[in-house]
Amino acid sequence: MRPRQFLTALSTLLLLVSCDETTRKSEEVRSSKATVPNVPGEDLLADRSLGNWEHVLVDKTLGKADVWSVDENGVLICKGQPLGYLHTKKSYQDFTLSLEWRWAPGTEPTNSGVLLRIAAPPESFLPKCVEAQLQHGKAGDLYGFFGADINAEPDRLEIIESDKIGTFKAVPRLAGAEKPAGEWNHYEITVKGDTVELKINGELVNKAHGLDVVAGPIGLQSEGSEIHFRNIRLKPAP
Repeated sequence: MRPRQFLTALSTLLLLVSCDETTRKSEEVRSSKATVPNVPGEDLLADRSLGNWEHVLVDKTLGKADVWSVDENGVLICKGQPLGYLHTKKSYQDFTLSLEWRWAPGTEPTNSGVLLRIAAPPESFLPKCVEAQLQHGKAGDLYGFFGADINAEPDRLEIIESDKIGTFKAVPRLAGAEKPAGEWNHYEITVKGDTVELKINGELVNKAHGLDVVAGPIGLQSEGSEIHFRNIRLKPAP
C-alpha cells in the first residue's frame, strides 16, 4: 500500500472509531436521563434537595447528603454504605408506587429494598415495615419485619431466623423478572387494604395479604453497593 493510501485508510479507521465512541456515549447519556413517566400522582423526587425525605443511618455522625444525592439527570444515587434508609416525611396507606432502579454499572450488585407502611422507629438498621425486596436475584420477594404482618398461601409463607433482625415472615416471589445488573428495571407496587401486589418490568411477580392497615412513610434502603433510583411517583390506590 502506498503511503498516501495508508494515511487515507488510517484516517477513515480513526473517524469510524471516533463516531462509534460518540454514539456509545450518547446512548449512555440517554439511558441515564430520567424522563417523566406517563404516571399520574406525586413526584417524590420533585425536590432534588430531598427536602421531603428524612434519613436513618447506623453511623449517626453522617448526614443525608453523605449517602444520598440527586444528580443533574434526576437520578437518586444511594452509595449503599453505611446501613440505613431514606424515608418520606409523609405517610401513605393505600397507593400505587412506580419507580425505576438499577445497580451502578460496573459494580457488584448486592442488596436494597423498598420499605412500605413504616410503622415504628428503626430497630437496628430497619424499622417495623413490609419490604418489597430489591436484592439482586431476589427482587420481588416480600418480607415483614419486627412484627409487621404479611401472609400468603401456606406453601408460600416462610418464617426466617436472622442473627441481625430476629424472626420475620417472608413471601418468596412467584417469578423473576429482573434485567441484568446495570440495566434499569421498573417496579410497580400497589398496596391497598391488607393486600400488596408487585410487578417488575410489567410482569406480576408477587401477591400477599394480611398486612396491617396503617399509614406510614415509604423508604429506600442503603444496604450494600451503589444503587440508583429514578421516576419515583405515587398515586392513591383506586
